[in-house]
Amino acid sequence: MEIAIAIITGLMIIGALYAIHAKDLLSAVIACGIVGYGLVICFLLLKAPDLAIVQIVVETITLIIMVAVVLDSSREEKFSKPDPQGYVSMTLSALILGVMLYFFIISVSSLDEFGKSTLRMAGPYIEGATEKTGSANLVTGVVFDFRGYDTLGEATVLVTAVLGVLTILRIKGKK
Repeated sequence: MEIAIAIITGLMIIGALYAIHAKDLLSAVIACGIVGYGLVICFLLLKAPDLAIVQIVVETITLIIMVAVVLDSSREEKFSKPDPQGYVSMTLSALILGVMLYFFIISVSSLDEFGKSTLRMAGPYIEGATEKTGSANLVTGVVFDFRGYDTLGEATVLVTAVLGVLTILRIKGKK
C-alpha cells in the first residue's frame, strides 16, 4: 500500500508541476484535477471513504466551474507560444490517467466488503451505544453523538461547495 501511495503522490506532484507550466489553460485545469482525484485514491487506500466522498464531490464541482470559466474565456495564456507537438502532452495525460485508473481499481478492491468491518473501533461504538446516546437508531447515535464534529465539518464543506456553485451560476446568469 505504501508503494501505491508513493506512486500516486508522485503523479500528483507531476500533475501540479504540469499545471504550473502548462500553456493551455484547459490542460492546466485537468492537471489540477489529477491532483484532486489522486487525493481521492489516497483516501481510499488509507480506508477513509468518508473523506474520499467529500473530496470527490468538491473536486468535481470545482473542475466543472473551472472548465466552464476556461471555455468562456480564451484557452491560451497571452504571450505564450503554442505547443506544436500536442501529441506529447496528450500521450502523457493518457498515460497518467491509465495509471491512476489502475490504482483506483486496486484501492476500491482493497476496501472491506459491504457490511463487514475489520476495524477494531466498531466494538465500543456498538456495545452500549443505545444507552450512551439515548437514540434508538444506532447510526444516528454514532453520527451525531460520537462523531458530531466530524459530521459537522463534512456537512459544512458540502454546503459551502454548493453555495459557491450557486453564487457563481447566479452571477453568470445576471450578465
